[in-house]
Amino acid sequence: MSDRFFDFTGGLAALALWAGTALAGDLPAPEAEFPVADMPQIELGRLLFYDPILSGGKTVSCATCHHPRHATGDGLSLGLGDGAMGLAPDRKADPANLPTHRIPRNAPALFNVGALEYRTFFHDGRLELDETRDSGIRTPLGREMEQGFASLLSAQAMFPVLSADEMAGHLAESDVSKATRQGLMTGPGGVWDILAQRVEGIPEYRARFEEVIGDKPVHFTDIADAIAAFITFEWRATDSDFDKSLRGELELTPNEAFGRDLFYGKAGCSSCHSGLFQTDHDFHAIAMPQIGPGKRALFESGAADEGRMLVTGDPADAFKFRTPSLRNVVHTGPYGHAGAYAQLEDVIRHHLNPQKYLAEYDPAQAVLPALGGVVDTTVMDDPAEVARIAAANELAPSALSHGQMQAIIAFLGALTDTASLTGPLGVPATVPSGLPVDQ
Repeated sequence: MSDRFFDFTGGLAALALWAGTALAGDLPAPEAEFPVADMPQIELGRLLFYDPILSGGKTVSCATCHHPRHATGDGLSLGLGDGAMGLAPDRKADPANLPTHRIPRNAPALFNVGALEYRTFFHDGRLELDETRDSGIRTPLGREMEQGFASLLSAQAMFPVLSADEMAGHLAESDVSKATRQGLMTGPGGVWDILAQRVEGIPEYRARFEEVIGDKPVHFTDIADAIAAFITFEWRATDSDFDKSLRGELELTPNEAFGRDLFYGKAGCSSCHSGLFQTDHDFHAIAMPQIGPGKRALFESGAADEGRMLVTGDPADAFKFRTPSLRNVVHTGPYGHAGAYAQLEDVIRHHLNPQKYLAEYDPAQAVLPALGGVVDTTVMDDPAEVARIAAANELAPSALSHGQMQAIIAFLGALTDTASLTGPLGVPATVPSGLPVDQ
């Protein structure tokens, strides 16, 4: 599309005619399927989600990186877990317990992740439903993975506590971090067992679990099930103006409608951002800049984060990452698997010419608190590695006028479900452990 065809100051009716009105069949169905949970389990999950008791050093909760203050993210390009204090933009390294690394990938938003259409989790999809396996799930732990969780989201909730940089903590600083470094995840004495016993030892938690699972001992899958039930309930975002328009309850503004027609039409956004939640749940390489250490095994010497290829081993999957949902997207920056872009307009512009904007990337666009003397984050600048990232790109160069860009942004704003940003239950004032709650 060329900028010369029209000036956005012209009539919106003419613009809509040029874009082509989206056919009803091009738009998604207005309803999604979610599992149902009981309120005692949801309320229990809420407390566990905000309680630092689940981290090795008892300083980091799930909410540290997924807080409603930051639209269920952390407001950072790459977060700081164990070894840091506060919430962004004030989160900073703890001088008495400096973090070893930044978390290597951006914290994704949690809106609608409890919907049954989600079959993969993490930027590289390393946790996914797989009917060829006895457990029905493919996980990084393989046969060592615990069994008995209620959903894929519940299984996902079991992993951040295993990461030293996220929640497990520094070597030898706690029973959890010691078990993690020894590779003891499952079974008696493993990380999940240690944390389950911690929780069960708190009388209020034990009483609340009685309502949910009866008098049987608390297993970490019970904790994960409760957290997943809470996430599913709290951050269901299905009442945006876009949803209401699909249900025939209102009409989008002319500018939003024009952006919608571009999005589902000539701009081609919906070729990947399809479905009700604007994701095909697939993996694509679009030459996003890499900042930070990238996700790789400790024994690997390369610096590039190869994304989906780390899971499948297929070179064709190099630098592919999962298509994110766009629900509440105007609030969920920074954007990209490494949070390279702080502004929505900049990440849209990257999609128009990925190789160009990869080459021209300015690290000032990232949101990164100082690490306080630890190895800092750098932009990938190895020419050979950058060339590999560029070569894997799937998107052909395209163009949008300023007017088209603004119309698409207006449509993305219509994907906001305002009530879901804070959630119906909100942040608890206190948690049963008595540990501080990030407000």
